Amino acid sequence: MNGSDLDDAPENARRKRLYFRSLRRGFKEVDLVFGTFARDRLPGLNAAELDAYEALLEAPDQDVWLWLQGMSEAPPSYQTSVLEQLKALCQRQSPDWIR
Repeated sequence: MNGSDLDDAPENARRKRLYFRSLRRGFKEVDLVFGTFARDRLPGLNAAELDAYEALLEAPDQDVWLWLQGMSEAPPSYQTSVLEQLKALCQRQSPDWIR
């Protein structure tokens, strides 16, 4: 996915905004994880998953990085299937952002 893959339908405006924010959080490692996730999975997220993803985008980078690495437990409000998908992305072998 890239920003131009989404048409201009009103329901996709939020996905476009989230995709852009995913690439520019400010913490390089988190940018890579969120950018890859957004490219691969953002188009298929439902409204509740988009809410959970947006909440993660609002969380401090350092906290999110610790959650993704399993070095700290996320508060209950962030413990969602979206966070689990992001963690799984971090654990996969040969992630494509390294190539």
